Amino acid sequence: LCRGMQAFKNKSVEKPEPFYRLSMPRQKTSSEIINEARSVLRTLRTRRPFTPTEDQRKLFGSGSSRTPENRPPSVFSLHASSFDLAESRPVSGIRLSPLDHKPQLIYSAKDEDSSISLSKTPVDPEEVRRVSNARADLFQRTLENSLHGKIFPSDQNEEKVNSEEPVMMNNLCRSNENCLAEQRVHTPFNSGKSQLIYNEHISKSEGEDILKGTAGNFLSQLRGERSVILEYGNCVTSAQPFRSCLEEDTRVNEWEEEENFWRIKILPILREMENVEENIESLCLACTKLHQTLNEGNMFGKRFKRKSVLLKTLYKLVDIDSDPLCLKLAKIILSMKVNGKNLLSICKLAFKICRNEKNDYIVQNDRLLDCLLEVLRTEDLQKNSEALLYCMGAVKFMSGNAVLLNEMVNKQAVETLLQLMKQINNIKENDTHFSNLGHLLVQLTATLRNLADVPRARCQLVCKGAVAELCVALEQRASDADVCTYIVRILSKLSSYNDFCAALADCSRCYVLFLALLNKHQKKQDLVVRIFFILGNLMAESNQARQQFFKEKGSVNTLISLFQTYHKLDLNAEKRNCEKGEEKRNPKHPSEAEDVLMKLVRVLANLSIHPSVGAALAATHPVVELLVTVLEYKPIDDCEELVLNAAAAINNLSYYQVRSSAIEDKKLHIAEMLLKLLMSNSMDGVVEAVRVFGNLSHYHEIRDFIVQKKIYKFMIALLDAKNQHVCYSACGVLLNLTVDKDRRALLKEEGGIEKLIDCLQDFGPADWQLACLICKTLWNYSENFPSTASCFGEDTDTLLGLLTSLLDEELSLDYSLDRDIRNYHEIYWETEFKPVAEKLLDRIQSHRSS
Repeated sequence: LCRGMQAFKNKSVEKPEPFYRLSMPRQKTSSEIINEARSVLRTLRTRRPFTPTEDQRKLFGSGSSRTPENRPPSVFSLHASSFDLAESRPVSGIRLSPLDHKPQLIYSAKDEDSSISLSKTPVDPEEVRRVSNARADLFQRTLENSLHGKIFPSDQNEEKVNSEEPVMMNNLCRSNENCLAEQRVHTPFNSGKSQLIYNEHISKSEGEDILKGTAGNFLSQLRGERSVILEYGNCVTSAQPFRSCLEEDTRVNEWEEEENFWRIKILPILREMENVEENIESLCLACTKLHQTLNEGNMFGKRFKRKSVLLKTLYKLVDIDSDPLCLKLAKIILSMKVNGKNLLSICKLAFKICRNEKNDYIVQNDRLLDCLLEVLRTEDLQKNSEALLYCMGAVKFMSGNAVLLNEMVNKQAVETLLQLMKQINNIKENDTHFSNLGHLLVQLTATLRNLADVPRARCQLVCKGAVAELCVALEQRASDADVCTYIVRILSKLSSYNDFCAALADCSRCYVLFLALLNKHQKKQDLVVRIFFILGNLMAESNQARQQFFKEKGSVNTLISLFQTYHKLDLNAEKRNCEKGEEKRNPKHPSEAEDVLMKLVRVLANLSIHPSVGAALAATHPVVELLVTVLEYKPIDDCEELVLNAAAAINNLSYYQVRSSAIEDKKLHIAEMLLKLLMSNSMDGVVEAVRVFGNLSHYHEIRDFIVQKKIYKFMIALLDAKNQHVCYSACGVLLNLTVDKDRRALLKEEGGIEKLIDCLQDFGPADWQLACLICKTLWNYSENFPSTASCFGEDTDTLLGLLTSLLDEELSLDYSLDRDIRNYHEIYWETEFKPVAEKLLDRIQSHRSS
């Protein structure tokens, strides 16, 4: 319609112009740019597909494509026996691999590699002698414990320490075990004999004097000794000057502090737990106290000697059937950085707690989320995939709660999940972990879908490059219907927002992926309908998106094929309902097949906005046929949106006058279908039909049809609708009728002229486009009338006064309006309305004066 209006302005007003005539290409004016808001070519909006909430919290929903035997369970038993105490024991030192050969002992300076420099710090000989006894025992026990007896036979030349040496020496040796593990490559020994310095005649008192010193003093004495070298085969390792023993000195002090902390702080709490084992509330309080104490002592994530004892105590409490208590236990155990089987079991425990929606309140107050997010950030993806699965499942359940969902955003959960997705995407299909990680990806994408409801999370998803990772996952997991469905749900939600829609449109691979998924999962309605929703949003916003999608191989054929598939499903469903005698459905709740067809037709309507694409589609007979099919078989009362979308798509395609136009070939049949819409009770259907008639009425055969079927009377009646958009569409059809001189008199029927003048008076000052259109119609109508009296009759004075006032800039333009709105009105008044209105006013005045 807007193109026809522009044509009128460019031509001489002395000659009546068809409403439909196209203008010559030229630079757009400001008014034309604004005029696009009322263009014949219109994009369509629609509702996002409805996603029902699951009745129960499970790893995989009821609609999952995974069979029960091919997916991890959501229900399982969990007891203290599910945990492995061996994994909780602290490592005493660095473990060495068994040696395939016997090491060579270098026990004299002559045998040593000349390149190795041995330090000889002057020391007191008496002090060396006093230390030697302790060294002998220290090194011998280290060799026995660390090398597990694999280097020497148990009866081979072992040196014995004096049996009178106090037991305290053994404790000192054990406390320094880590230091000795680092230094054992420097300890002199061989298969024949060991050259450890030992004084058989050291006195008991001297030994006691040594043991009176601290571990640090003992290590200081060791630093005065000459370094030694242990040679493995041909490899010689230089001894370090006992620098690491200084570090071990610090470790020993830390160990002593840990022992004191354990005895004074932790042990009383554990004893308290034993005493109140039957009282859940007291146990929960004790757990809270334990968590605070461990946190204050910086014991979380740290190895300490009593860790296994503590964990063993906590594991036993898992058998008590109490979710609040298990929540406390899970928080403590996760904070202690367990691994292996224990990490899996505790993640299952967290999953079990979060699975119960009634626990959401206690989960909110106990900050379990922090621990779970830390697991997702730090644990090895391939080693702990099952543990991460249940951890992610627990987080997914939390995301179903609005409070916890916002807390996730505050704790940077979006970034954490995208990093995890990136790791999963790096695992290729031929990897043994690929399949199992698909289960984890289902939980992750389901959580992201929930996060997409939060505005701040949507911004993070755009900024953190979610589009690229989602598309990679979509490509890699194309055969996994569950993963694809959740990713498409995320994109469906986010594509409703312009910034994300623009980011997705820039990802050129997305169109290929969508088409591949549509072809692969044709019968999976919830996936197909969302892809069409996304494509419709992309086509509504971007001309580049329209062109790229259309150029993809098989794009239009895929749309046609899926239309046929779901059209057939819809017909079969209607047939079954008819046979069962069921009542007609509520049109506001379309069937699954209708929902797919609605979104598919919307894609076609929005796609046709692009000039070259629209022209190509207008000449594609299968596309036009499927649109006409909708008008033929679907009553508007059954599914209003589907019928309206089909009419809008036909309206867009009818704009293009191309050779071999399918619209032109079927124009009379289309007019018959539109007549059904005009007679319907749907005002939206009536307006859509009138719009199509506005485009089709440039064909002479359609104007004959309009007159023959008395449709022009309907258009005149619509001028009373008191709706400027309805009046605008109806006036467009009437303007095209006035191109034929023998049909201009039809405007006098049903009070057409009077109603046009009333519309000009009612809507003129607020809608200069409509005012311009009315003046064009009256201009065409008034040609060849000898006088104004014979032309406008009693309405002549009213029209003169109205045109005079509307052409008065001060009276017509409201300068109290917002500046942008005032500029908008001023542009239309100046460029569109004023030229036509002045010509019409001059004609009326000249007729009257003559």
